[in-house]
Amino acid sequence: MSTPPTSQDTRENPRDMSFLDHLEELRWHIIKALVGLLLATIACGVYADFIVQDILMKPLHEAGLKVQVLAPYGIVLLYMQTVLICGLILSMPNTLFWLWRFVAPGLLIKERRYIGRLVFLTSLCFFAGVAFSYFILLPTSLKFFAVFGTRTIDLNIAADHYVSFILTLLLGAGLVFELPMVSYFLTKIGFLTPAFMRHYRRHSIVAILIISAIVTPTPDPMTQVMLAMPMLLLYEISIFVSKIASKKEETAETERTLTPKEEST
Repeated sequence: MSTPPTSQDTRENPRDMSFLDHLEELRWHIIKALVGLLLATIACGVYADFIVQDILMKPLHEAGLKVQVLAPYGIVLLYMQTVLICGLILSMPNTLFWLWRFVAPGLLIKERRYIGRLVFLTSLCFFAGVAFSYFILLPTSLKFFAVFGTRTIDLNIAADHYVSFILTLLLGAGLVFELPMVSYFLTKIGFLTPAFMRHYRRHSIVAILIISAIVTPTPDPMTQVMLAMPMLLLYEISIFVSKIASKKEETAETERTLTPKEEST
């Protein structure tokens, strides 16, 4: 009679690896993620003119604002910053893939089959945040700023400050939209429960307002509120995701507990 699988059989036991082995594995995952970042940065460098002129500057022109360079090296820094941050955004699926591969030994064998789906959903959440920032947050903020121009003072925006503003907003919103996937992972490893999230819902509202103020690169209250609203919705979705993850974990634990008893009978 074959022995029933235990929890150590259904998971790769992290104790089988030494601390140095974990560091070596982490090092190679970081290297592979950096290779993806390098390739994405090179691709963004090839299309740098299109990214700057037709993508980043488009919301500014639609808001009726002008951009100017205040330093001789301003254009160079602008393009360098654009290529690096856009490369980071473009390579995010590859980075998330190697991140999930690093935590895969802590998952059940049947759960590791869904790493591709997890990477897809995590990437989808990230790019949804980037799209929300580009198509909703950014135009609204720029139109709000454009109102403050006067007859004697022209509202001309420094190119490097504008690019820093937009790229920080895009990257920050993308990371914020990862909240459901973060709650799923924390629930799977036992650090989070739906009851805990429901109990601290009021505290989370304050935390969300603080996070939105940190993520948005300007003290514009309207932009902060607009970012906080979807974050509140994402928090409610995260409670639902955490509930699903906890139920699956309870079902798996029940199966592992009942299987030995069935075999012994």
